[in-house]
Amino acid sequence: MPPEEAIYQACLLRFRPIMMTTMAALLGGLPLALGTGVGSELRKPLGITMVGGLIFSQALTLYTTPVIYLWFDRLARRFAGSTEEEHVGGHGPEPAPAAGD
Repeated sequence: MPPEEAIYQACLLRFRPIMMTTMAALLGGLPLALGTGVGSELRKPLGITMVGGLIFSQALTLYTTPVIYLWFDRLARRFAGSTEEEHVGGHGPEPAPAAGD
C-alpha cells in the first residue's frame, strides 16, 4: 500500500482513541489549572503545565508523525534502490532480457 494510503487508514483507525486518551488526561488536569482555594497557588503551575503540555504534544504528534513516516519510507526506498515511480505504480523494474536474446 502506498504510504499516503497507509497514513489515511491509520488516521481513520487510531485518531479517536488517541484523542479520547488525551482529552481524558487534559480534562483531569483542568481542576488543577483552574482551581481556587487553599493551596491552589502551589497546584496551579502543575495544572497549567500539564494542560499546556498535553495540548502542545498532541498537536505536534498529529502533525509530525505522518511526516516522519513519509521520511522513513523515502529513506528505506532510497537504501533499497527503488525509485518513486516503482513504488507508486506498484510494478517493479522490467526484467532484463535473457543472455541469448
